[in-house]
Amino acid sequence: MGGPGISIPVTPVPRYQGATAQGTNGDVSLSNSNEYAYLVDVDIGGQSFEVLLDTGSADLWVVSSNCTTQDCTKVPKFDTSDTTNLTLSGADFHLGYLLGSVTGSIATDTVTLGAYEVSSQALALANNTSGLDLYGTGYSGILGLTFPAEASIPSTYGQTFIDNVFASLDENDRFFAYKLGKNQSDSSFTIGQLDPNYANSSSNFSYIPVSSAGVGDGRYNFWKVPLQYITINSTRFDLSKSSVPGASTNIGILDTGTTLLLGPSADVARFWQSVGNARNTDSGWQVRCNRAVIVGFVLGDGDDEKEFVLDPADANWEQGSQKDGWCMGGIQANDGVFSGDWLLGDTFLRNVYAAHYAATDSSPPRIGLLGTTDPTAALAQFRDARGDDSTAPAQVHPRAPRSSHLTGSDVCGIAVVCGFVFGVILSLLLHMWLEPRGRKNSRY
Repeated sequence: MGGPGISIPVTPVPRYQGATAQGTNGDVSLSNSNEYAYLVDVDIGGQSFEVLLDTGSADLWVVSSNCTTQDCTKVPKFDTSDTTNLTLSGADFHLGYLLGSVTGSIATDTVTLGAYEVSSQALALANNTSGLDLYGTGYSGILGLTFPAEASIPSTYGQTFIDNVFASLDENDRFFAYKLGKNQSDSSFTIGQLDPNYANSSSNFSYIPVSSAGVGDGRYNFWKVPLQYITINSTRFDLSKSSVPGASTNIGILDTGTTLLLGPSADVARFWQSVGNARNTDSGWQVRCNRAVIVGFVLGDGDDEKEFVLDPADANWEQGSQKDGWCMGGIQANDGVFSGDWLLGDTFLRNVYAAHYAATDSSPPRIGLLGTTDPTAALAQFRDARGDDSTAPAQVHPRAPRSSHLTGSDVCGIAVVCGFVFGVILSLLLHMWLEPRGRKNSRY
């Protein structure tokens, strides 16, 4: 192992042909937009690969020479015959993402990232990938950085790569930090130290304890934080009740592997209706290209609450292929996220400097965030580039009121639903008792 405190170059790679992000109404085309994959170089068994930094998954995997699917053509592949420390387990590997999947086999080999070398690191060799757009971006695998509870590789084969690195560091150095930009000069990834270009001290950050909602006290699956509400041009925009069990607020998941901001379809529809000059299409929400709006996300609980604003160009994506005055919204609908209510993808993360801290003996895991967007300057730059918008300003639409009065038909309906739910629960319990329990491999 290397010593603590290293900086690892990050390469933002634009995604062109075939790059999509999933929305409620279908795939949202990202060709010629400001979507990037953030890659780092890793060495596996003496072979070098570019892999995607992903705070939304836990496993390390790389495409093997046995992968022949269209998704993995023309990307560098791991050659099992060209390494001396490889051990094949014979066990299968499967991981499903919000969009796409990978299957293969579990192995161990020596893995090096910067100055950190881990011998006998558990990883997966991908024999089949689908829907991940490896060909369009050129990366050969994914380096997962979330908690081991989400690992599809059982711990009997070894710990996650980031946990192995953390084990070699002092408690106070067990963190990684990143800044996502549009080129290498304004992108950063460090382990055990901060990048002085963005923060001189840990005191510069606003800290938010990671939420264990939906998992249980003392257990964590994703880098989740409480999301109180959104603001539109400084006006509060309240959100629907969280769907995460045990959550008192909405839950946001910080995910470098997801391009967009994704939220519940009802809230996203009301958001764009409030912004105005927007329309919902088969390819997702679109907004007039000159529609300038400052969107803020208020994260944390109590005294830890802090607003982080988006550059208007991240909320309103100008696409080179569109000339009819409509742009893609950086906030899209997706109801397929179950561990959280919102995915805070690159659209959000490009506007912060983030530090993810592992748990210590005295502190639970936490996330430090430092806003990097000046809303006044960003708004002026947006208007210079897109032109003025002379239409009516955004007007926040309130949530639909909830009735507290139950009619006779309501009571009857509730009784029927309760009886149905009881029957479903009983059937599920019988199924779980009679069948061996399977691992849920689908991300989120």
